[in-house]
Amino acid sequence: MASHTPHPYYPRMLILDHYVPNELTTIEILILLFSTFGVLILGALFFSYQKRQSSIVGVGQQLTFVWFVLSGFIHLFLEGYFSVRNRTLAGEQTLLAQTWKEYSLSDSRYLSSDSFVVIMETITAFAWGPLAFYTAYAQYADSPARYIAQLILSLGQLYGDILYYLTTIYEGMPHCDPHPYYTYFYFGFFNMFWIIIPLVLIHNSVKNLYRGMTIAQAAKTTSKSVKTKKTN
Repeated sequence: MASHTPHPYYPRMLILDHYVPNELTTIEILILLFSTFGVLILGALFFSYQKRQSSIVGVGQQLTFVWFVLSGFIHLFLEGYFSVRNRTLAGEQTLLAQTWKEYSLSDSRYLSSDSFVVIMETITAFAWGPLAFYTAYAQYADSPARYIAQLILSLGQLYGDILYYLTTIYEGMPHCDPHPYYTYFYFGFFNMFWIIIPLVLIHNSVKNLYRGMTIAQAAKTTSKSVKTKKTN
């Protein structure tokens, strides 16, 4: 009988015949991951600074632009990698594979190709990823479509993240290492951004779309009034 490398994931009876331990340490993975995020954030901030005199004015608008760029990168590249490589992920040693194997200590569904996670992440990667980049562009270009794209993107992110949380919480979180580091930092903290920030952006989108419709209706009423006076 062939022997298999023991894995550290929960539930302990989970079978991962192709699992290979990471070559990088947790610290090395986190440093590389957050360094990449840091470069992206600085690049987006620099890029947004070029538009301070037009569509991206103020700290709030700049941080929103950074959020769209960072979301697009995470969705399309990080989650896209999982979507394409999930069946062989546990045995790979690329940086992205090792990142997923580290995160999977908080949710082993990513290594077992759980049907919900694969479908949810595929939609996130190839629908919300490009839409996040488009929303960043629409904000940069001051396009009227910005708040429509922002609303659709934020609703999709919020819905997916809530389902992601609830589907495993409902089962008692059997896929998560019970150590608080994995439960509260990886599973809780990392994913909470995609609930809090989309809620803020949904409110912002609705407020601006409502304001735009109010202005449009007022202009329409004024136009009708002018035409009526001309007719009389």
